[in-house]
This record gives sequence, C-alpha cells and structure tokens, in this order.
Amino acid sequence: MDEGAGRVATGYQGINVLVTGADGFIGSHLTEQLVRSGANVTALTLYNSFDSLGWLDDLPPAIRESIHAVRGDVRDAALMRRLAVGKDVVFHLAALIAIPYSYAAPQSYVDTNVLGTLNVLEAARSNDVLRVVHTSTSEVYGSALVSPIAESHRLQGQSPYSASKIGADMMAEAFARSFGLPVAILRPFNTFGPRQSERAVIATLLRQALDPKVATIRVGDLSTVRDFTFVGDTVAAFLAIGSAPQVEFGSAYNAGSGVAVTIGEIAQRVIEVTGSSKPIETDAERMRPERSEVRELLADASRFSAATGWHPRVDLREGLARTAAWWRRRLEEGRVRRERDYVT
Repeated sequence: MDEGAGRVATGYQGINVLVTGADGFIGSHLTEQLVRSGANVTALTLYNSFDSLGWLDDLPPAIRESIHAVRGDVRDAALMRRLAVGKDVVFHLAALIAIPYSYAAPQSYVDTNVLGTLNVLEAARSNDVLRVVHTSTSEVYGSALVSPIAESHRLQGQSPYSASKIGADMMAEAFARSFGLPVAILRPFNTFGPRQSERAVIATLLRQALDPKVATIRVGDLSTVRDFTFVGDTVAAFLAIGSAPQVEFGSAYNAGSGVAVTIGEIAQRVIEVTGSSKPIETDAERMRPERSEVRELLADASRFSAATGWHPRVDLREGLARTAAWWRRRLEEGRVRRERDYVT
C-alpha cells in the first residue's frame, strides 16, 4: 500500500474529498459527516438560478462554512477534471434518480448517469485520485429472481433509470479493469430519512400522515417488498467503502438492512409512529407500468459486511420516528413543498 492509500485507510482527518451530488438527500448527509470527520470537502452542487445549494443550505452554519461548495454539473468534463485535482477520494453521488421522469426523458438519464459518470472516472484517472466511490442502486437488479439478493444476481433494466445506472456501473467496472482505477461500487438499497424528497414512498407517507391539510394517505402498490435503511447507516456505508483496505475495486457491494417489508406494512408503521387516524387509499397514478414494477428488493449485504465491518444500527421503527420528527418541524415551520409521488 502506497503512502496515499494508507492515508485513506486510516480515516478522513485531513483527507481531500470531492462529493458530487452533495446538494441531494444522501449527499448532504455524507458531506456533513465528512466535515465532522475532519475531511477537507469540496461539494459539487447542481447550478440553479435561485442561488441555492440544495440541502446543504440546511446544514448547521459551522458545517456550511467548512465546505468548499462549487456549482456545476457532472456533464461538464472540463469542470470535473479541475475539481479532481489534488483529491484523495471522490464520492460520486450525482445522478438523475426519479424513476417516473425517466419514462418521459430517458436521454437525460443517459447524459447525466452514464456520461456524467464517465466524466468523473476520467477526471479521477487523469488526476491519480486514490479512490473513487461510485453510487449504484438496488434498482439495477429489477424484480428479484432469488431473495435475498446477492451481488451475483442478474442485472435487469426494468426502467430507463435502472438501465442508465447499469450502464454507469459497467463503466466503473470497466475503468477498474482497463485502467486500474481504484473505483469501489456501493449499491445501497432503499434509503430513507430527513431531507428526502416526496418522490420516495416513506417521505410522502409521513408528510401526508402529519399534514393537517391532507385528509387521506394516498399511495401506490401496497404489495411490493422493499429493504429500507436509515440514511445515517447508508452514510456509514459510504464512509466504510471509501476507506476500507480490503475493498475489491470494480466490484459492487450491497448495503441494506436485510429486513423485508411491504409498502402496506410501511404505511401501517407510519400510522403507528405518527398517531394518525387517516385512511390509506391506493392511487393508480402512483403506480409504475406493470412490466416495469420491481416486485421485491431485499439485500444480502454479507459480502460488504465481511469486507468493511459495516452493519446497520438504526432499526426501521427508530428511523421512522426520527424522520417523522423532522417532518413535524418542517410542517410547523411551513417549509413543505408538496410533491406528487409515483414511486414505491
């Protein structure tokens, strides 16, 4: 192990880190924790005309002031090359992720998720970055052929979004095999927690349950099965794969709780956690096309645990309670922008 790789393996104190997609749900939590861990963090946020840094704007002032925030886009290859200069680790989370929109605009998913990933990999390669962590998704597996799902499960593009992420994963694998780039692939299963958009099922269920202006809780298919991980545990998975010395580059690692629940069960748990008495209604507009629906996702994360020692620490009930508390504060502060959710 060379001196630089040794620095990464010992932790993040003084490490120069780039996070793409830092303005998003998981990215903002990861950025915050990296700062708390002593890293020097450059945070790439998608440029917008509102002078907003996304969820980074919600971080404590002392954390925000410690971040070097850059507005830009992973589709800009020249920008990515400049941002990778002098970086020890790159966490690549930037992506288009809303599955419903991928049916309407599939090319934009290829442009951001595949070509954007290529730009990140080329930038890391040309700047001798010590490690890249590429973010995959459990959606690449499609409906489970066996359960729980190990990394050897066949990849199935059941939506334009998942197809674009499969392409990005294969590009990361190719750079590891072809150029020896130290790129690790983390494949989180469904993550939930504070700061998540209502495009995600737990977020929309909690908001509807707590919002006094909403009479019923509307949701899509109640029978699909998912594996939910609290965002703090997902962030811990990123930190682990970004520093663990035994990670196999170019190979994907699952990160999930290993606990299967149906969306109907999640809806009932939301009712229990919030104390809501609102009825639950099925909304056909919130369902995916029949052949595109992923029926079951349940993680086998044993390979990742063996390589890094990572295990989730927050169970579903505690995670729901923490997330519900966050939504209560948002509603009390009038900081909720109601969104339609078509995703389960």
